[in-house]
Amino acid sequence: MHRLYVKDNITIFWNSDKCYHAKKCVTGCPEVFNINRKPWIDPTGADSTKIWQTVEKCPSGALTVTYNHDVDVIYDEAGQRSVALHGTDMIGECDYEVTADGWNICHTEVSPEFGGKQIAKRLVFKLLEEAEKRKISIAATCSYADKLIR
Repeated sequence: MHRLYVKDNITIFWNSDKCYHAKKCVTGCPEVFNINRKPWIDPTGADSTKIWQTVEKCPSGALTVTYNHDVDVIYDEAGQRSVALHGTDMIGECDYEVTADGWNICHTEVSPEFGGKQIAKRLVFKLLEEAEKRKISIAATCSYADKLIR
């Protein structure tokens, strides 16, 4: 399972496939990471610095975090993609095609001036999250997306 948790200036990524439950997050910041709550991550529970410091201690890499850089990522069902917006400007997209087996992520791109800010990761995770919510299998012929999925 892949999930995104967005707070004003950060996005937390959780990949349950990598999680081996070391509980560093739960003991480090129980206001945000609480396994007795659904969803178990609530980024409004603490300030971004504390969340960031806690996530960095995740030994499995199941939790990661990035700054949002004033970029919103949305799912565009009609366009079969996720889109990154800086204000009203589209600065990135991650496209998929519907196949007999589910969705295939075929392309991910971010404007060069926004490179290195993990926006592409946010775009891919948005599609992973949407597919999982709909119980749709997902694959990738896009090399970047394939690397994240594995």
